[in-house]
Amino acid sequence: MPEIILGAVVLGLLLSPQLLAGFLAKRTGRKFWFWFLISFLIPIISLIILVLLEDKNPKVSSYKLADHVDKDKELAAEF
Repeated sequence: MPEIILGAVVLGLLLSPQLLAGFLAKRTGRKFWFWFLISFLIPIISLIILVLLEDKNPKVSSYKLADHVDKDKELAAEF
């Protein structure tokens, strides 16, 4: 039983750069599987490239403010 747990941990550590590249690509509007596979060939370089590339999803880069926050800004601008 400990061998199975150890194997799962080792597999998770070995796949962590690929998973990180895939999720980072998905977050920036790119294809998960493409960057996941590219990361097998060049793991660290693909992560650096993804960090330096421009984000394709401008909506994801910022959070939507609540309605009452926008009203507070309007009230503050009036004074």
